[in-house]
Amino acid sequence: MNVIRTFPLLLLALALTACAGKPARDSAPASVAVDSAAATDAVDAPPAASAEPAAPAPAAVDATAATGSTGDAAPTDAEDDFAALYGGPAPNADGGEPGRPPYDPWEPFNRKVHSFNNVVDRAIARPLATAYTHVVPRFARTGVTNFFSNLRAPVTITNQLLQGRPADAWDSLGRFMMNSTLGLGGLFDPASKAMVPRRSEDFGQTLGAWGWRGSRYVELPFFGPRTVRDVFGLAGDMPLSPIRTIEQDRLRIGLQGLQLVDMRSQLMALDDIRDSAVDEYALTRDAWLQRRNYQIENDLRGKHARGRDADDAAPIPVDAMPMPNWGN
Repeated sequence: MNVIRTFPLLLLALALTACAGKPARDSAPASVAVDSAAATDAVDAPPAASAEPAAPAPAAVDATAATGSTGDAAPTDAEDDFAALYGGPAPNADGGEPGRPPYDPWEPFNRKVHSFNNVVDRAIARPLATAYTHVVPRFARTGVTNFFSNLRAPVTITNQLLQGRPADAWDSLGRFMMNSTLGLGGLFDPASKAMVPRRSEDFGQTLGAWGWRGSRYVELPFFGPRTVRDVFGLAGDMPLSPIRTIEQDRLRIGLQGLQLVDMRSQLMALDDIRDSAVDEYALTRDAWLQRRNYQIENDLRGKHARGRDADDAAPIPVDAMPMPNWGN
């Protein structure tokens, strides 16, 4: 019976993975990742057999349309935006040498999973998210987002401590206590008004900070874009999930389903970009890898600006997956 009740929400989770790799609204790395895909194709493209100019690679065409880049050596608008926001050049997508393609040796398998995820997304997740935004007022949706963000605090605090960042963990603990009390269980966000930074950490980032840098890309059913490193990271985060400690299946799975719908609704602004992309799989992969590497680079360098909220472009959290507790 647990599996029967869980199956519809598993389909929703699978649908959400189709766009889980995209950065949140107004996040610069999304445009940077498109340029990264163009650079990769430009480096790997074989020389033209004739004297005629070679046609640009599909990803490069898409990058030009999205960012206005013309292939000149000068920094693109996207790179300038990234530097202005984050104080430095955009990192390479997979954390390796500049110009290297993303580490994706399982690309044929990943593309099949991604195509299936897209079908389910367009059939289930996107319509549900559209209805959610039309029916639920904005202030209520903001409260739902705040609530689930606050529930991730134990995962974030633990991983900050494991990374050797006690000051950041102290900030996150203070934020959690303030929002849980004054914010009525996290529905409101007084901590942001008090300039307490919001950060999101997981064990995959911790493994990266510990030295596991290069890792092959894999797209999973239900969990979406990952690397092998982040797959192992799921095991570290799962015991820290407050939602997964709820023993009542109906309540736990209901909360997880609401979290998935809320996450999908926040990605609707990117649907037009996804639909018009020449290679939507490459766009998703490169955006996810670049943003992930940026998060790990920040962990290593300790560049976490106090008083500024962090971008929450993280993978689908493990507490959002509607899996039954087999021991109950």
